[in-house]
Amino acid sequence: MDNNMSRMTRQNQASNSNNLQPKKPKKRHKKWRWIIGFLVILLIIGGIITTMLLSNIKKSVDTMHRSANITKARDVNQVLKDGKPFSILILGTDTGALARDRTGLTDSMMLITVNPKKKTTTMMSIPRDIMVSIVGREDTFPQKLNAAFPIAGVGATISTLQNYLNVPIDFYALVNMGGLEKVIDQVGGVKVTSPLTFTYQPENDKSDVYKFYKNQEKYEYASDGKNFKTYTTMNGYAALSFSRMRYDDPEGDYGRQKRQRLVLKALLKKSASAKTLLNAKFMKSISKNAETDLTYNNMTKIALSYMAATKNQKSDHLQGVSDMYNGVSYQMVTASEKQRATNLLRKSLNLTAKTTGTQFGSSVPALSYGIAEYNLNVIGETLDAQ
Repeated sequence: MDNNMSRMTRQNQASNSNNLQPKKPKKRHKKWRWIIGFLVILLIIGGIITTMLLSNIKKSVDTMHRSANITKARDVNQVLKDGKPFSILILGTDTGALARDRTGLTDSMMLITVNPKKKTTTMMSIPRDIMVSIVGREDTFPQKLNAAFPIAGVGATISTLQNYLNVPIDFYALVNMGGLEKVIDQVGGVKVTSPLTFTYQPENDKSDVYKFYKNQEKYEYASDGKNFKTYTTMNGYAALSFSRMRYDDPEGDYGRQKRQRLVLKALLKKSASAKTLLNAKFMKSISKNAETDLTYNNMTKIALSYMAATKNQKSDHLQGVSDMYNGVSYQMVTASEKQRATNLLRKSLNLTAKTTGTQFGSSVPALSYGIAEYNLNVIGETLDAQ
């Protein structure tokens, strides 16, 4: 019995000893440590690369940042922070390489609103020839709206159009239309259905010829003007040729605006993702051909929170009436048409309805009352009290 007790005691001691004594790690645990260590290193390297890429993107954005030098109608940073709809005025110029000063007329003008809740983007083309009184340079009346930029800068352009329609303009982007060629190439080209059939030869020293066909994405191109090949995806050069033609369009400048909207819509669909907008190469291409008062933080917020709204796009334009004064062609817009545009834009921004803006975007100098009355007579209106 004593022997049995002794044997049981030794077994219990061995068992307790096993419970207290840590087991020797097996070799595969070391292997997992190496794997985990390697993954940590990869994450660190990935973080460094991401930081470098974001740094390059920020540099590109900073390069093209230019303040409008005006007090905005509302706190634009708060608008984005609250996730509310915002507006941006797109100004296109064909002056070659984008100059960092006031050069060139803004021959393409489009007011865009982006509504994240309704997930819609509304594009309103604005006639460049609208007769206006430029904010801050009323002494030059009458002027075309596209002359506001070279005369008084982008801030005056924003203020004049904002007063004209009574719609807040939160941001602007000035784009070298020729530079869009590279941006379109960066996204791999765009597909556009042509609203009409026409042949176009770009204004250059080459013999390039394009043929576009109504209701078709298909188009033909011949670098020698004779041997045509068929394509369905437009590269940057083809897209610009498609959007620039004016004189053979039965709708004239309004037809060109329509084709510009089609190209921009196609470009938005191809580039409307955080992956594209936060791509260093893509942003570098844009930075060489644009300037804007959007900051890096603004763009990051838009890329992450607003891009879904660009998938559903609505197009419209402000319709004017031709008016010839002193040998210069202008466009006059009736109060009812302005009110229609104002209603549409304010609704797209989730703003309450208001009466459209002033007749000319700013006050008319007393010495020019007669000129204003003469041109307003074309649309059956008289000058409002100044």
